[in-house]
Amino acid sequence: MAQVETHGPDHVEINPDPAAFAHWPEGVYEEMLGDMYNGCVGSVLVSETDTMRIWHLRLPPGKRCRFHRHVNRYFWTAMVPGKARGYFSSGEIRDVVHYQGETKHFNYGAGDHMLHSVENIGDSELIFTTVEFIDGPNPPLDVPDEVRLVPPGKA
Repeated sequence: MAQVETHGPDHVEINPDPAAFAHWPEGVYEEMLGDMYNGCVGSVLVSETDTMRIWHLRLPPGKRCRFHRHVNRYFWTAMVPGKARGYFSSGEIRDVVHYQGETKHFNYGAGDHMLHSVENIGDSELIFTTVEFIDGPNPPLDVPDEVRLVPPGKA
C-alpha cells in the first residue's frame, strides 16, 4: 500500500497545470516560476538570530512584492490598514482588507511550504512586520546580503 503524504493546514501546493493560472495578469505566472525558492519574505531583513528573522514589507499603492516561499512557522502583523491581493501557487487569487494590528500565524511541518505574492490594491501604503522562525523542521531559505538592513554609518 502506498504511503499518503500529508501536509499541515497552511501548506499550499504548487499547481503543475499552467491552465490554472490563465486568469492571472500577463507575466505573473512566469515570475512565480522564477521565484520558486525566493526566501525574501519582506522588503528589508531588519534583524536575524539563529532562530528567527524579522522583516519589514512596504508596498506602495499599485505595487506587488515578488513571489516568496515560506517554509517554517511565521506570523505577520499589519502596521496600517489597507487592501491586498494575494497570488498563490495553487492558482488562487484572494483579495483581503487588512486592519491595523491584524496578526496572522502560520505553521509549516517538514516538507510544507507556501509560495505567494502580495499586491497593494488600496489607496495607501501597506506596511507589514513578519517574524519568521528559521529553527523549524525545514532548512531556512537563503537570502541575499542586499536585503539586510545596514545601520547608518555601517555601509
